[in-house]
Amino acid sequence: MFCFLAGNPGLAGYYRTFIQALYCGLNQQYPVWVVSHAGHCKPPSGMEMIEDTDIKELEDVFGLNGQVEHKLNFLKKNVSKDIKLVLIAHSIGCYITLEMMKRASELQVLRSVLLFPTIERMAQSPQGKLMTPLLCKLRYILYMPVYLLSFLPEGVKTSLVRFALRGMKTCDETSITTSVNLFSVDCIANILYMASQEMLKVVERDSTTIKQNLKKLIFYYGTGDSWCPQHYYDEIKMDFPDGDIRLCEKGLRHAFVLDASKEMAAMITDWLQDDLTKL
Repeated sequence: MFCFLAGNPGLAGYYRTFIQALYCGLNQQYPVWVVSHAGHCKPPSGMEMIEDTDIKELEDVFGLNGQVEHKLNFLKKNVSKDIKLVLIAHSIGCYITLEMMKRASELQVLRSVLLFPTIERMAQSPQGKLMTPLLCKLRYILYMPVYLLSFLPEGVKTSLVRFALRGMKTCDETSITTSVNLFSVDCIANILYMASQEMLKVVERDSTTIKQNLKKLIFYYGTGDSWCPQHYYDEIKMDFPDGDIRLCEKGLRHAFVLDASKEMAAMITDWLQDDLTKL
């Protein structure tokens, strides 16, 4: 079974094209699931956003630690213990994946693919230096504009998203429709709160967990990634010379789902050919 762990914003819709391409690339023989982050999605009409009472850390269910427990709880509820797993993660999902492997060693993880992994020094990265003051001290000022924009008709919201992404030559249509869901104060509050915790808590790379699971891990770093710059790649490559640690040669952006979902899916399908016989 394949399970995908999202970045932030953690809405499954952003990865629809990627997941579909991956499923087809695997000849539709293996289930591929993606789990949105708790509190990042607008609940269906008639339902409210609630805290999951099965999660231990109730005081911080929408924080980084709560998101790890949310994914572990999902697997516990929905996946048999003897099922072999291939975990694929993007951005902060890579940090969550390593935490899951650390906390639940009983999981039958065959392989973990970590794409553009934000697993260390996020606040010190070029983008982190820019965003940390906003996320940690000024994020509350965004709530009122989002609240006011939430009353706009769906068509206007879609036009605003298209305008915001106008600089891109090609943009996945699912990214546009999914972004409309961000016009929700509850969702934005949880997204920004989790992001603020990323800046404060994702500091030191968990080299112990990486060393213990090195043969199961594939890392994929970007060359122009302002969240995990290339010298992070150089350093982890130096620390783990025997690890499968790759540097993107295609110039893909950190948010690859915006315009390179099919390309990324094709690469991963190629990487995992040898593992498929073990599933």
